Amino acid sequence: MHDHTDPCCPEESAHAHANAHGLSHTHDHEGHAHHQHHADMGSADSRRRVVLAALLTGGFMFAEVIGGILSGSLALMADAAHMLTDTGSLMLAWLGYKLAARPADPGRSFGFGRMKVLAAFTNGVLLILLALWIVWEAVNRLLLPSPVLGELMLGVAMLGLVVNVIAFAILHGGGHKDDLNLRGALWHVAGDMLGSVAAILAAVLILWQGWYVADPLLSILVAGLALFGGIRIARESGHILIEGTPEGLEAAKIIDDLKANVPGVANVTHVHAWALTESRPLVTLEVTLAAGATAEAVRRAVKERLAHAFGASHATVEVIGEVSPAAA
Repeated sequence: MHDHTDPCCPEESAHAHANAHGLSHTHDHEGHAHHQHHADMGSADSRRRVVLAALLTGGFMFAEVIGGILSGSLALMADAAHMLTDTGSLMLAWLGYKLAARPADPGRSFGFGRMKVLAAFTNGVLLILLALWIVWEAVNRLLLPSPVLGELMLGVAMLGLVVNVIAFAILHGGGHKDDLNLRGALWHVAGDMLGSVAAILAAVLILWQGWYVADPLLSILVAGLALFGGIRIARESGHILIEGTPEGLEAAKIIDDLKANVPGVANVTHVHAWALTESRPLVTLEVTLAAGATAEAVRRAVKERLAHAFGASHATVEVIGEVSPAAA
């Protein structure tokens, strides 16, 4: 068996001493390359979609700001502020895709794949801050109600809803449900869409009943939905950034599965599972051979099992057995 250390896996250094004593391990590079090809195609499509959505939301934002100022509507101003952060967040999402497409280099063996996750985390934090700002402004409006021009508010809000529906359809049409970066952008636009609905309802209530408090009350409702989305995106992306274990790849589950389903596996230790992005789980582990088992056959079988049972196409498997005279 020969020595082979993959620079893409930080855990390799933790087991480097074992390689010198007959340890064998390998990667499933073919499966990884195939998976990466599809990921790159999805990123290119998502990148185009976020640019189109950014142009739509950014363009209409100015009209909504003017309408909010003239009408005195907090709901419109909150929606305009949401659109402003949306435009920035969508461009941030685009930047994340652009950087993630850059190749690896000697200083970054994984390349810039994590930039998408970092952009998603930033978008989640921005959603949380935006929600808190809207609630603060709404509370002030409830304490000091002010008149609102319902007709202007209604017209601008209806136009805003049309723009947001189009932007949401563009983003949602990508179909990449596991893409945290795209989901973060979707939550922003969905919050905008609900903000426009809230502004329409508030305008109708103001015109129908003169109920000015509907404006800040419905703004708080939209803020609550934005807060929910922001916390969810920030939590999921943050889990990836701190090298958290992906769901379904817990060490105990992997150990039990391999021992039960791969002949020749006597024991599994040093299991590490994390994710480069939400769609790229990585696994390293050490397998002890059962008596009479062949290292190469067990190694391939373990990689196959990890790929098919756990979706981990990028795996480093180290196999420990009796050291042959040639290997020694």
